[in-house]
This record gives sequence, C-alpha cells and structure tokens, in this order.
Amino acid sequence: MPGAGPVPGPERQPSLNDATRGRILFGGDYNPEQWPEETWHEDVRLMKEAGVNSVTLGVFSWAKLEPRPGAREFAWLDTLMDLMHAGGIGVVLATPTSSPPPWMGRLHPETLPRDENGQTEWWGSRQHFSHSSATYRHYAAAITEDLAARYGGHPALTMWHINNEYCTYDWGDEAAATFRRWLQDKYATLDALNEAWGTAFWSQGYDGWHEILPPRRAHYMKNPTHVLDFKRFTSDMLLECYVIERDIVRRHTPHTPVTTNFMPMWAGQDAWRWAAEEDVVSVDLYPDPRDPFGAQNGALVQDMTRSQANGPWMLMEQAAGPVNWRGVNHPKPRGLNRLWSLQAVARGADAVCYFQWRQSRQGAEKFHSGMVGHAGEQGRTYQEVKRLGAELATIGAEVTGRHITADIALLHDWNAWWAGAQDGRPSCEVDYPQVVRSWHRALWEAHLTTAFAHPEHDLSAYRLVVVPQLYLLTDAAVENLLAYVRGGGTLVCGFLTGVADEDDRVRPGGMDARLRELFGIRTLHEWWPLDAEEHTECDGFRGTLWSEELEAADAHVVSHYRSGELDGLPAVLRKDRAWYVSTLPEPAALRDLLADVAAGAGVRPVLDGLPERVEAVRRGELLFVLNHGRDEVTVDVPGTHRDLLTGATVTGPLTLGRYGVAVLKP
Repeated sequence: MPGAGPVPGPERQPSLNDATRGRILFGGDYNPEQWPEETWHEDVRLMKEAGVNSVTLGVFSWAKLEPRPGAREFAWLDTLMDLMHAGGIGVVLATPTSSPPPWMGRLHPETLPRDENGQTEWWGSRQHFSHSSATYRHYAAAITEDLAARYGGHPALTMWHINNEYCTYDWGDEAAATFRRWLQDKYATLDALNEAWGTAFWSQGYDGWHEILPPRRAHYMKNPTHVLDFKRFTSDMLLECYVIERDIVRRHTPHTPVTTNFMPMWAGQDAWRWAAEEDVVSVDLYPDPRDPFGAQNGALVQDMTRSQANGPWMLMEQAAGPVNWRGVNHPKPRGLNRLWSLQAVARGADAVCYFQWRQSRQGAEKFHSGMVGHAGEQGRTYQEVKRLGAELATIGAEVTGRHITADIALLHDWNAWWAGAQDGRPSCEVDYPQVVRSWHRALWEAHLTTAFAHPEHDLSAYRLVVVPQLYLLTDAAVENLLAYVRGGGTLVCGFLTGVADEDDRVRPGGMDARLRELFGIRTLHEWWPLDAEEHTECDGFRGTLWSEELEAADAHVVSHYRSGELDGLPAVLRKDRAWYVSTLPEPAALRDLLADVAAGAGVRPVLDGLPERVEAVRRGELLFVLNHGRDEVTVDVPGTHRDLLTGATVTGPLTLGRYGVAVLKP
C-alpha cells in the first residue's frame, strides 16, 4: 500500500527513504485535468503496465482547485487520489502556487512581478507572482493549508512537492520595500551599507533607506555589490515562500517528506542554502540528445544534486523524448532515455521521474514529450518506458539508500558566480558555469568520481579538492582552504580565484595574500584575458580563455608560457600540495593534469583502462558500467559479478552494446 510503511519517530527528519521504501520511485508529472475522466482509468492501466509507482499531481492546478477567490473544488482531486491508491500508485502532491489563477492578477495587480524596466509580467503563462507580495503569500498559504488538511491522511500521499522551479525575479514596489527591510536586517546602519557597496564611487551614497531601490534599469553599469545583494535577496525571498508552505504541510503531516525541484546550475537560487531546508533534494534535468557532452553535463548535475542532498536524491523531471524549448528539438535515439535514467541511478538517484506522463494536446508544451506520447501505447517512447520501469523494479531493492563515496570535491558557490558575472569585468568570455563544466568534464573523462562542496564545508574527507574558479571568497572560505592543505590535502585551483571579498571588494594584490603565499606567488602583475578563438602556448599544452602575468616566489613552476607577452613566465605553479593553474588548458591537457595530480593524491578510477565514452561508478557495493557510445565495447572487470539487469554472471571481460548498461553485484 503506498501510504503504509514504517513511521519515522519525531526525533528524525523524514527522508526520501520514507517515500521509496525499498523501491526506485518511477513516474512523473500527471496533469489529468487536461483530459476527460474516462482517460484517467486508461492512464492507470498504462501506468501499471509500465511499472509506474509514483505520480505528481496538482503542480499547475490552482485555477482548477480555486476557480474564484476562496472557492474550493476538490471533488476531481478526491477521485484521482482514490484512483491512484486503488491502482497501487503513490502520489507526490504538489502545492499549485507556481501559477496563480487569472483572477488573482486581475483583482490584485500587486501580486504580479515587474521586470527591471518596470514592465508588468502578466498572467497567461506561469511563474507570474511576486515573491514579496503579502497578498500572493496569503492566498498561497490558504490553498496549501486546505490541501494539507484534506489530503494529509490520504493513504496515497507519499511526498509533498512545493511550488515548481522557483525562478521569479521582481523589481516592483513591494519587492523594493521588502528589499530595504532585508538590507536593514543585514547591515543595520546606512554607514555599513555604504561601506559595503562602495557608494563613494559615482556619488552613490545613500542618506536614507527610502532612497534604495532594486537595481532597475540604469543609464550605464550598475553598482555590482548592489546587484549582488539583490540576487542574494531574491534567493532568500523565494526560499521564504517555500518555507511558509513547507511548514504548513509539515504541521499536518510531520512524517511525510517535502521537496521542491531545482533547475540545474540555475543562477537564481543558492541551492546550498535551499537544500538544507528540504527533506528530499530533487532536480529537473534535460540534456540535449545532440550534445556530445550531454552525458557529462548530466553527470555534473547528478553529482551536484547528490552532494546537496548528502545522499540519495530525486530526479523530478526529465524528458522521455524531445523537449519544446530549444531552437531545434531533437528526439532521443533508441536506448538513450534508458541510459541516462540509469546514469542518474548510478550517481545516487532513488527516483526517476518525467515531465510528463501523457503528452498534452493543447497549450504551450504540446510538443514536449511525455511517457505516453502522441503515438500512444504502441509508440516507441512508451515501449521504452515500459522496459525501463521493469528494470528499475528489478534493481530497486538492491540500489535504494546506497551511497556513493568520492575522494574528490569540486568547490562551487553561488555568491562567487553572482559576483563574477558583473558588468565591467575583465572578460565577458569567461562564463562561470562553462568553466565549472570544463573542470568537471576533465575529471569525468579521467573516470574520477567527483562530489561538489561549498568552499566553507568540511573538506577533510577528500584527498583532492579542485577549485575551477571562485572569484569571491569569504575569509572563512580562504582559511578553510589553508586548513585543508595544512591537514594533508591536495588542492588544485584555477584562475581568477580569491580576487574579491564577500562585498565584492578587490583584495590587495588582486588575489588574497594568504592564497598567494599558499601557491608560492610573489606578485600577480596583471590579468591577460584571451579572445574567444585565441590561445596561448605553454609547456606541454595550449591555454585558452585566460592567462595571468605572475611572478613566482618559492613555488615550483610546472609549466611556463611560451608565447606572446608572457613568454617565459609561470603558467602552472606548485608549492607542496597546492597547485595554481593560471589559464584554462585545452580539454585533454586539463584531463591529464588533474588525473596526474589525483594519482599523486592517491585517487584512482573505479576501473582502469576504460574505453572512451564508457563510465564506471560505484554505488555502495554495486558497480554501474555505462556505454555512452553507439559502438559495442568490451570492458575488463576484475572478479566475478552478477548483472542485476540480466541475471547473468559476469567473469572477466564485459561486452556492452550501443548505449548499454550493466549493474554488477559482487
């Protein structure tokens, strides 16, 4: 029974394990209000045939549930909750607050967000709410309260899903007033704010809190710390909205886990802070089937989400076929949906879900695929979904709850991203997410399992810590890196790191003095950014994107620049266990560099001699081997294993066909 199972005691916070109960959750967003009731019964039949055990209901149902202010129409949802329970399908029940009904914007225009030009974002799409609006929050809390009261005891309920893909910015008047209160809480005095924002520049000094506005459209470049604080404020306001609704459902159902879905590498949320407020960390993941690095981008998001969850996590949304929001929307080739789904399980997912169950016939997403596409149950998409559902059911008890151990941490921080993306920086070609992807790709291609960590996290469990780029570092983060190296850890740091403090104030010398000493740098004379197609020659490799005019102190110079103005100067330095890389080596060179440093730190791949485009991940005692290529490959696997997907005994070489996967148990 979906609602049955052990009830956690009050001393323990609910977790994904309370929803999975030894199964991998499999299903997706279900929008039955788009279909006549007779289709609902057909859907249950198809779900059961496909092995679906979980659906998310109500994500975009606010207008259906509350067609006019204060009205409640729950009968249709009652029917669906009972129908799902009778079919043995659990429900992740969503609060519908990401898409308010049209009446709210019409009656309460203050609930509508404004962009930085002062233009109102009207209803007719979704996410049209101001996170700071007291009226919006009142209505959101009211519908959440009534949903929790009505369905909190329903046996189909397995999890709460709050809102959807929080991504709203607001530069309006109510947001401005809330922003001022947020700043007063942070700085207490205007003198402290003026000092932090550097308002002596361009005559920006504030003499009263009422003078401060969100960073709306301006004649020229905006104050970067003002913009940085507005991004922090926006993340905090959206988090407040989440917490309000979370606390309501927790009061009614303290033993039912709560989540909301992140978007991968989304700039608008400090997901480290958000994850700490969730029982289950979940993410939506849509790699491009035509992207040659789609598998690596998927692995990056999976590693990041697992690290935020500190254990198993939920793949809330993926596409069974094409999406509808790229310029050209390509379907997934045969077998790719299975491969990428099992990759998520390999990297810690205990739930594999989709947007959406049945492909819509109307609306903005009718060309976005569903588990049941327009071709129906005879279509390739549904048939592949059925196969995957059966396989997930086969391995679920062996996989769920198992953790992944990583000896490498890649440091990532939203504040550093926000600050480094300011106008007026040395190079607009330097894109923080792309730099992070480059370093993660190098580790992935070296077959090294990677976790993500905040720069102030405890790093002592890792043999190797890599910092692709952290333009902004707090004093606590700097001291944490120093303590990590003093404790015997190996650190590899990329360019443009430690430049600014938490107020985006450039540190004397252009890099924190403690870091310069750590890496053996006497002087950072100048930054030398490179054009998009430009490169610089170095000993043994080519550098791209960036270079720096460095003078070494007591460091060993691993590689010198061998071209241009920097000819003969250090490109890569090492002092004891601390490495500094002042350019972005081309992909193969960065892979080899990090693989060599990792080996020196005692970190090895899960399997040696893996063919190109083959991935191996160990989750608990299970070994996942995934072929991301179209050609058959042979992989040497020491020892004897049983493939949980096929039941076959594997001794010695393992053969994987196109997009093949093996889940091996010793």
